[in-house]
Amino acid sequence: MKLEILNGHLVDPANDIDEVADLFIVGGKVAAVRKPPSAWEADHTINAANKLILPGLVELSASLRQPGQEHKATIRTETKAAAAAGITSLACLPTTNPVVDSPAEVELIEQLSQDSGHCKVYVIGALTKGLKGENLSEMAALKATGCVGVTNVLHPLKSPLVLRRAMEYASSQALTVFTHPLDHHLANHGCVHEGLTGLRLGLPGIPAAAETAALAFHLALIEELNVRTHFCRLSTWRAVNMIARAQQDHLPVTADASILHFFLTDHDIRDFDGLCHNLPPYRTQQDRDGLRKGLQDGTLSAVCADHQPHEIEAKLAPFQSTEPGSSTLESLLPLILQLVDEGVLDLVEAVRRVTQQPAEILGIAAGNLSVGSEADVCVVDPGLDWTLSSETLLSRGKNTPLLGHRFKGRATHTILGGKLVFQLEPE
Repeated sequence: MKLEILNGHLVDPANDIDEVADLFIVGGKVAAVRKPPSAWEADHTINAANKLILPGLVELSASLRQPGQEHKATIRTETKAAAAAGITSLACLPTTNPVVDSPAEVELIEQLSQDSGHCKVYVIGALTKGLKGENLSEMAALKATGCVGVTNVLHPLKSPLVLRRAMEYASSQALTVFTHPLDHHLANHGCVHEGLTGLRLGLPGIPAAAETAALAFHLALIEELNVRTHFCRLSTWRAVNMIARAQQDHLPVTADASILHFFLTDHDIRDFDGLCHNLPPYRTQQDRDGLRKGLQDGTLSAVCADHQPHEIEAKLAPFQSTEPGSSTLESLLPLILQLVDEGVLDLVEAVRRVTQQPAEILGIAAGNLSVGSEADVCVVDPGLDWTLSSETLLSRGKNTPLLGHRFKGRATHTILGGKLVFQLEPE
């Protein structure tokens, strides 16, 4: 099929394009930008006047829940929600049941995502068997099956030696280690930031040192082993400064933060609302501002949704007993545009943080509109006002602290491999 997208503001940071231009797609590939190919006659036209034409968004972290947790979500429901959010590629975590620590689970997830057809799914495999932190997973087999990296997520390791051996194994396979810096002894089963809000609510806190101590230990090993490492979901300004110093020392490290951490702080936790229970926790205004500064100067090279859908009951218990995490795929795009409106980033850099750079971290061919590349495209109406509600959320998880929030900017069309997989219905 020949598809043309006309009259839109095309933003493709990977190719230094930021202008009103047309995009032409043939056979699932980008055929031309600006001028049509010779003898061009389109089968379908999208008029993108007053809209943005972007590479399909690339999401670094989504818990798809399948297999084993289908009461929370399925690959079909969450990839459909991703398409509605302009996301065409996402990386899923190994926190399923069974854990993704062997080729069989990887192949199952890949097959289910292909059957769904809404979004490309890339698998980050388990660093240790069963995520138990003791025996290493078969990383060579995981890579051969298509895993783009390995992680133990927020599960503790039995000893520092396990981490060293895991890093050595991952490095030998040219696999990126995706690490969530958290010292579990210092965290001590806390559920909010250790500070005045936690004291006022009588909730156990997680000190900033739980993140920075773990980060320092990882950096010491990375300096010795030179293993490519991505630090996931930083939440403190001190951690951002530590990453900046490591990058100045030319260590092979990158880092991200979740989109909600650029907006929410511990002061937003009111009335013991379980929807605000997150790991890492929302921290202070100083930490939030430090994350924004790290985004501006490039220390944080990506922004992710950190999508964790839950059933309603998971958020109805007393705060400390609720399951942490939020359903955020459909908030990523409008919030990254809000960072532009607030002057944190310009439009090109904002798009870069959710397209080109996440793709580079994952090592996948995505996040750009180069001629000859897969035609994964997102068309956005940046001026469209809408309200996030349980009814507008396509994700099975309705657990977000932003329910009822008014947003500006929404995907109107999502194209995956040249195929239209989402079109916003006019109200």
